[in-house]
Amino acid sequence: MDITITTPASPLPCERAYSLSMVIRSFKGRRDVEVHLFRARWGAGEESDPGLGDLMEHDAAPGNGSPESRKVVLESFTADERDLIVNYLKQQYSTRLTAIRSNPLTFPVPTGLAGFTEIQPGKDAGFIEFEKIPSYSLDFPLKGYFDLSRHLPLADED
Repeated sequence: MDITITTPASPLPCERAYSLSMVIRSFKGRRDVEVHLFRARWGAGEESDPGLGDLMEHDAAPGNGSPESRKVVLESFTADERDLIVNYLKQQYSTRLTAIRSNPLTFPVPTGLAGFTEIQPGKDAGFIEFEKIPSYSLDFPLKGYFDLSRHLPLADED
């Protein structure tokens, strides 16, 4: 399994600043399915944090920033959370995963960028709810978003 953790080139403006994804070798009849991991819930205090607006790109008055763009930061992970998730995935799914990748977010977060919590599941897209998995042992809610239409069927082996 390839694990790539990209470190930021410069200091980040907040702790909650890391994206995380995993690639599942075979999932729902598709191969090498990329799953974007995200925090599924957070406290009301986090969402109303006035400093969050300073991390957004602004089209209007300073301190604003679209609510959808704020969710990109709220759904991301701290370095400690990222490391816990990577270790959990290595322990639980090492034979099923081909890659785990983490990158720092780019700041300011662009206006109009929607978070994964804004997406509705569809015919080929959906969510993995880790809290429903009996072996899930982390103390924060974790979900994964996948879109099967972006991946080749297993039957199309070369």
